[in-house]
Amino acid sequence: MAATDIGTNFAGRRGRLFWLALKTSVLTVLTLGFYRFWMKTRLRRYYWSSVRPGGLPLEYTGQPLEKLLGFLIAVVFLAFYVGIVNLVLVFFSFALIQDNIAAYLLSFIGVIPFWFFAQYRARRYVLARTRWRGLRFGLEPGAWGYAWRALLHWLATILTLGLLWPRMTFWLEKYRTDRTHFGSVRLTQGGRWQMLFRPLRPLLFGLALSGGGLLLGSNGQPAAFWLLLPGAPLTLYGFVHYRVRSFQLLTDHKTAGAIGFRAHPRPLRVLRIYSVGGFFIVLVLFLMLLGFSAALAAILSVGTLGEDLLSELPDLMQALPTWATALVGILFYFSFFIFWGVLTQVFLTLPLIGHYAETLQITGAPQLALIGQRARDDFAEAEGFAEALDVGAAL
Repeated sequence: MAATDIGTNFAGRRGRLFWLALKTSVLTVLTLGFYRFWMKTRLRRYYWSSVRPGGLPLEYTGQPLEKLLGFLIAVVFLAFYVGIVNLVLVFFSFALIQDNIAAYLLSFIGVIPFWFFAQYRARRYVLARTRWRGLRFGLEPGAWGYAWRALLHWLATILTLGLLWPRMTFWLEKYRTDRTHFGSVRLTQGGRWQMLFRPLRPLLFGLALSGGGLLLGSNGQPAAFWLLLPGAPLTLYGFVHYRVRSFQLLTDHKTAGAIGFRAHPRPLRVLRIYSVGGFFIVLVLFLMLLGFSAALAAILSVGTLGEDLLSELPDLMQALPTWATALVGILFYFSFFIFWGVLTQVFLTLPLIGHYAETLQITGAPQLALIGQRARDDFAEAEGFAEALDVGAAL
């Protein structure tokens, strides 16, 4: 690392995050979902404060009421779309072809632009509420421009069977990056989209092996199914490899004036986080199910701990009164999804953010002192459309 470069530290800890995520998740359930906006805010503040470029933490200044207001506005708009537009489509569909399949298909297609629109607006809000060294980030308006570009790029990617995926990745990231500001400095995405072809090769090779094995095997050559043994794992690795390496290349070609970036994430490390983290999540949830079965067996004095509790569970549920069965089912349902979300934060989200943060460097650090403040973006609708459509646009 050069003398003018600074690294990034990560201070997140699994134990503290576990209790924070568990507490806020329980409160979300008890308040019938209203606390979700406070939960998301508290989790973001924890993650942001844990990422520390040059030892100085990021700050998240978003407010829960902004998220709630944005969500309500989005729900009203989407209710109008579903209630009015769908009614018109169903009417014409029955009038013209005596069926409603076309109406539902057109309605689904009509929602797709809103997904991309919501993703861009969510990113704009998150950046507008993020600060580092006291300086605000920002993203210029341009959600509809992003939406139609994303539609065209996805269409081209699908028609070329994924070969133009690198082109889509590059140009959509460039659209977002070239409209991003840090204080008074605008970020720029450099490079060319062709540079992302090389990271795509393992995925294409894995898909070729898997597709060839399925095609030949289903056409009277069963020995070809053996190609799935190397093909399936290679496809999985290829997908992770492309995501990690494309992120690295795009980051390395980003600049903010005289300031640059260097990223060194490792695909195998990311794949290990997903595989080990996923294993622990499934294991804990399975043990929770066993414990739940054992508790029912003990309460009803049915069966012993040495028997197969999972096979006894249906009989145990039938032995309960109707109201008790409903109560137990609701309790288990919410407990399962609470722990699923909490464990995902602890075993996947936290280590992934930590790895990407700790492998990031900023070059030309002395130039940071020359950056001025940016005016506050009073974008008050937050990521309401992203919440309503559940597009997963941001943490």
